[in-house]
Amino acid sequence: MKWHTQDIQLFLKERDYIDTVILPLYPVSFADDIKQTVAMTEFINLLSGQLEKQFKGRILMLPGMSYLKTISEEKRLADLIEWEKELISQDFKHIFYITSDSDWKTVEEQLDGGLIWMPSIPLDNMDDQYKLSILEDQVKQLLNVFVKKWQNND
Repeated sequence: MKWHTQDIQLFLKERDYIDTVILPLYPVSFADDIKQTVAMTEFINLLSGQLEKQFKGRILMLPGMSYLKTISEEKRLADLIEWEKELISQDFKHIFYITSDSDWKTVEEQLDGGLIWMPSIPLDNMDDQYKLSILEDQVKQLLNVFVKKWQNND
């Protein structure tokens, strides 16, 4: 379910059955790596949309956490841990963070939620049908990650 009014109405009705939340992590930079961070954000945004379609009714897809790459790793981690505390307090059994920013890999052991790092695929020059095909392939790879996590903790 998306973070949209209509989906949230359904979420509130079916809250007991929706135990998983996904928070996309979007890096923002205005330095030399601006194109790279834009590509990461675009890829994760599109991938998150496909994941939400696949798991509609089982997950809540949050709008994402944007953060400046210039902010210290400690501050970014502290901000994410605040999100995590809130999500845990809301009784989500499974929390996933999805990103293309490899910086998160260095702190993933400090998180209670699962970090899914997907290398960004440059989509800017692809036609829409090919782009969709690639995203669907990526989602298929992620299906096992989610299913294993659900089976191990249910």
